[in-house]
Parts: sequence; C-alpha cells; structure tokens
Amino acid sequence: MPFDTRVKAALDQPRTGWRAYLPAADTLNFVLTNHVPRALLTYAMGWFSRVRSPGLTRISVALWQRWSDLDLSEAAPGPYRSLRDVFTRALRPGARPFDDDPDVLCSPCDAIVGACGPVLGTQAWQAKGLTYGLEELMGPRAAARYTDGHFVTLRLTATMYHRFHAPADMHVHHVHYISGDAFNVNPAAVRRIPRLFCRNERAVVEATLRGAGHDIALVPVAAILVASIRLHFVDVTLHLRWRGAHDIPCDAHVARGEELGWFEHGSTILMFVPRGWTLATGIEPGRVIRAGQALWRRASTSGALQDSSTDV
Repeated sequence: MPFDTRVKAALDQPRTGWRAYLPAADTLNFVLTNHVPRALLTYAMGWFSRVRSPGLTRISVALWQRWSDLDLSEAAPGPYRSLRDVFTRALRPGARPFDDDPDVLCSPCDAIVGACGPVLGTQAWQAKGLTYGLEELMGPRAAARYTDGHFVTLRLTATMYHRFHAPADMHVHHVHYISGDAFNVNPAAVRRIPRLFCRNERAVVEATLRGAGHDIALVPVAAILVASIRLHFVDVTLHLRWRGAHDIPCDAHVARGEELGWFEHGSTILMFVPRGWTLATGIEPGRVIRAGQALWRRASTSGALQDSSTDV
C-alpha cells in the first residue's frame, strides 16, 4: 500500500465498540499534553529516548507499533540502540527522490499539510478563525521579506520520518533561535490555542535560492516531548536548555535534497516564500506529502498567483 494511503487510512480509521464512547483521540491528546508540566515531560522523554539498550528499544518499538502506524520498512538498517535512534532514523538510499524541476520547491519533509495559502499582509492562518503575525513568529527583519507572500504548514506526526531537507539549491545565511513553550501542535491544539506557533520554541532558518535569488524561510517549531531541533550547518542541537546565541550567522551552501537536520520526535515546519510562487497542484489541508515531492511552483509556469487562503 502506498505511503500516503497507509497514513490516511491510519488517521481516518473509524472507532468502533467501546472506543466510540471515548473522546476523539486528538482531543484527549490535547487535554493530556497541554495541562501537564510540559517542560518536565519533555526533559524526561529526552532522557528516556537516549537510554542505550537494544532490548529496551525493541520492547518500546514493539509497543509503539502496536498502538500506532509506525512503519520502519523504509528505514536504513540498524542497529537501533535507543528510541532516539528510531526517532531520528535515516532512510534507505533512494527512498525520497527529489523533484529536479528548477521551477519547483520540494517539500522538505514527510508531513500532513495544514493551513496554507497567501500571507495577508503579515498575517498567516493557523486554523479557521485564528491567525498569527509573522513579526511575532520570526522577528521583524525576516518577516518583512514575506509580506503578502505565501506559506504552508507541514505537520510531522510522531511516527513519521523526522529528518528534513533542502527544498532546492540554496544558501542558508542566518538562523534565529527563539526560546518558548512546548505546547502540543496536533490539530486539536492548533484549533484551540491562539498564536500557538509563536508561543513554542522554534528556529527561523533564512535562506536564498541559488540562481533565482528569492528568499525562503523554514521555521521548525518544537513541541511537547520534542523541543530538540538539530541543524547540521550550525553544528548545535537547539533545545529548551540552550543558552547560546539566539542569532546565529551561517554560510552554508546546500544542494536540493541535502539533509538540513532533524526533530527528535515529531513536530511542525512552517515554510514561507515571497510573491512569485504558488502551491503545487493538489497541495491542500489534509494532504499527506513526502519529502522531495513538489510543494511550490514558480508562478510564471503555473498561471496566476493563488489569491485565497486555505485553512483548517
């Protein structure tokens, strides 16, 4: 069964019997993960995931697979000595081919598409009825580049491949790390917590496309049990205990598909592009996408700019 079909089947599976009387899974998850000591649980999960015990890892993975859609069939061969090794697993060579069309920006990660569409001035949609400001999300200097631009929300579930890649050939020139909370970023939380992405820990990765010269920004947003973002080109892991510089100049030339870093569990990546790009055909909320598939297309090759927002 294709990857996106498996994921959607797992997400859409109806609840029968006694499970039908339980709260919806995402609502229950919201209650359990947003009314608890989030930082403490995140530290605890970080500690547990690093315990190096092949036996404990096998048991943990077996239980995880029993209650989720975790699929390791595309993963590179182990050994997996800790849960962290599973969370940050690489894939077999060729598992994620990247579209090589120069007029395409690829998805940087495996994800479920959330709210997406045009930025309204400096406001982007979080969910139906909720917006957030780009200046609060990424700071005024970076935000100015995407006024009236376009955005897409990419949600990585806990069982997905957690590494993310360059959507095109580009020059990464700045990272702005912003400390924050560790709220869950599942759909229930996104619909209920105003300005959620602006409240959580995040890193604003600023880059310029080679050749075209267009600016793009990737904003990995941490969440409960995650709060660890690894970026190879600054050689640090950003997490709740990070006390280093928050503005990190860098000079990294990366090729399309090259690995940029990873989350240590699963979270969200927000991607912003200026005017001149439009969402690729079929990109809409709920779509399951893989790293390397077309996400944006240069507007001059695909008709007029998209002019209406799409939210969830």
